[in-house]
Amino acid sequence: MVLVYVLYALVIAQGILFLLYFTGKGFIMSLMGEFAYVTSRVLLHVFNSALKWILPSQRKSIREDVALVTGAASGIGRLIALRLAAKGCRMVIWDVNFDGLEVVAKEIEAAGGVVHPYRCNLRDRNEVCKTAKTVLEEVGEVSLLVNNAGIVTGKKLMDTSDEEILATFDINSLAHFWTIKEFLPSMLQRNRGHIVSTASIAGCTGLAGAVDYCSSKFAAVGLMESLRRELASQGKTGIHFTTVCPSLISTGMFDGVRFRFPYLLGFSVLTPQYAASKIVDAIEKNQTLLIMPRGAYLSTALQHILPEKATDLFLNFLGADVAMNSYTGRQKNVM
Repeated sequence: MVLVYVLYALVIAQGILFLLYFTGKGFIMSLMGEFAYVTSRVLLHVFNSALKWILPSQRKSIREDVALVTGAASGIGRLIALRLAAKGCRMVIWDVNFDGLEVVAKEIEAAGGVVHPYRCNLRDRNEVCKTAKTVLEEVGEVSLLVNNAGIVTGKKLMDTSDEEILATFDINSLAHFWTIKEFLPSMLQRNRGHIVSTASIAGCTGLAGAVDYCSSKFAAVGLMESLRRELASQGKTGIHFTTVCPSLISTGMFDGVRFRFPYLLGFSVLTPQYAASKIVDAIEKNQTLLIMPRGAYLSTALQHILPEKATDLFLNFLGADVAMNSYTGRQKNVM
């Protein structure tokens, strides 16, 4: 690793000498000034970010926002929908399980909220498009989109059927593309909106026994990060993004998964109520990335700093490589 850094330094030094020789001091002084400006701005953003961990952050009002939550019939989706309704959002809830959706709708209405339930199979691109158009006609423009629905097979790659892989990607990542393409245009027109993805810590760290799931969540994380940058480059700074990467949540989706020292790894089990409250909290703060629990921020950062063999050794010690071996899941594993 030291040799690599030395080579990097030599390349940079050679580049500087090349610029000095061919462009002259004026250009270099200008370049150094620009570099100093960028560096100072970077340090300022780091300082502001650090302050947010210490001081209370400003919150935006989401009252009267039209909020759409997918996978809202149970689990985290149900709790997010209930909390957003309590904040004053007009709710649009989607799920393939319409019976469960009606139960959630009654809960929201009983609490004085406004809700519009729609059955939608997120695996069907045409159905997503049709349902989205119905929402625009019957409810109005969606200003807060929460892509929450997700599934997991819990099998090793060679034991996972092609259909199961397709289903995992259809729901965990491709459906995000389809809903965003339907509701983003109105956000772009107003330069206002918020898109949320309930991804996973497995979208940052590969996990043996969950190759299809991790891959789909990596895709969801990549979509949110690249789209955020794309819109920022177009000056659409009024549209916010929140990528949620929780560890295991006790919804039954990952029942049976066991780590040796989950608190060290950042894979400690979270309650659904805690996760939902933190997600809504992050929306109100326009938080770009939410990793739960907080210890997982460190483990996620370390895997990008440490050599991969060191990371592999650490994860193996903590039982990550065999954690999925005891997976049982639940009969209906849609969040």
